[in-house]
Amino acid sequence: MAERTLRGARLGGQSFEDERGIEFAARQQVGYRCKQGHEFEITMSVEADIPAVWECPRCGAEALSTAGILPEEKAEKPARTHWDMLLERRSEKELEDILKERLELLRGGEIGPAHLHRANAKKRKATA
Repeated sequence: MAERTLRGARLGGQSFEDERGIEFAARQQVGYRCKQGHEFEITMSVEADIPAVWECPRCGAEALSTAGILPEEKAEKPARTHWDMLLERRSEKELEDILKERLELLRGGEIGPAHLHRANAKKRKATA
């Protein structure tokens, strides 16, 4: 083994670096309170954008900032239904025409469940 190897050092153990001459970044304490009444503080950089919401370390609920920072309201899109998407492709007049055509085919026995096709085919052969 190399002579520089530190014996007895463990992972996650203490650092052997000296902290003299190191200037730490400016910090601030940001307070939060959840709906359960739990209050806690998070240490953040002075330069950081402070979030309005933080997860409570005790109960996991959303906690709001005690500094009065409000969360941004997100504009919610209305749900697009199948009908909305269909109207993007066709007009109501076109849809009515297609419906009439399909109903005529269904009533004439040309489309629909297979057992109806067989019965109509037999009737057509008998009359022919």
